[in-house]
Amino acid sequence: MMHNIDINKMNQLMEENEDARQIISQLLENHQITVSTIAHEIRNPLTLISSALQIIQVQHPEVTEFSHWKQTMEDIDFMRQLLEELSTFNNGNTLNYSVFSIEHLLKNIAISFAISLDEADSDIEFSSSIPDNLGKFTGDKIKLEEVFLNLLKNAREAIPGHGTILLAAGQKKDILTIKIKDSGCGIPTENIESIFEPFKTYKQGGTGLGLSLSQRIVEAHGGSISVASTEGKGTLFTVKLPI
Repeated sequence: MMHNIDINKMNQLMEENEDARQIISQLLENHQITVSTIAHEIRNPLTLISSALQIIQVQHPEVTEFSHWKQTMEDIDFMRQLLEELSTFNNGNTLNYSVFSIEHLLKNIAISFAISLDEADSDIEFSSSIPDNLGKFTGDKIKLEEVFLNLLKNAREAIPGHGTILLAAGQKKDILTIKIKDSGCGIPTENIESIFEPFKTYKQGGTGLGLSLSQRIVEAHGGSISVASTEGKGTLFTVKLPI
């Protein structure tokens, strides 16, 4: 997996040498195809295994009492989730552009998230502040929605009991700013610099691809994502997108 320093060197080489640009572009394209193909080929039989085990459980409910049955099912579900996220991550910088109302997108996300909290009977107080005049935005609507839902999901998981989450948006000149703030457990200082690295996760059951994918999608839109956090007090994610 390439780090930022590798990517910077590669981009510099591509700018300085046309032959290198063509070769590296082809290598990156082949790499994406390979990763997607492997994820697809593994995910298909894994789905069949999962379905077969579910059928066995329906027909023979006593298997749930077997040692390690629950853990096996959870492990298979995690592997399937990892392969899906790996495939999505691999194509995170490939955008399908359309023109849409960013205001409506954010308000729909806020409504859906609030409903999910109500259905879970959560003690979390959720609020949103989204202006009515944000206008039209050109970008990948589905992938941006995935970014904001992932950040809200992380905020929810950071709050073990009662707490607050705020989704706020604003526009200044040609920059759209979206903030997601929670009063959760916060992120230890030593972990802040690495939370956007692929496969780096500090929560149980996480794949370590969610934040890395979010960063990749935001940067593909020409924007940026940053984090500020105080352990024990909460976290603030800020997404800035050019309009």
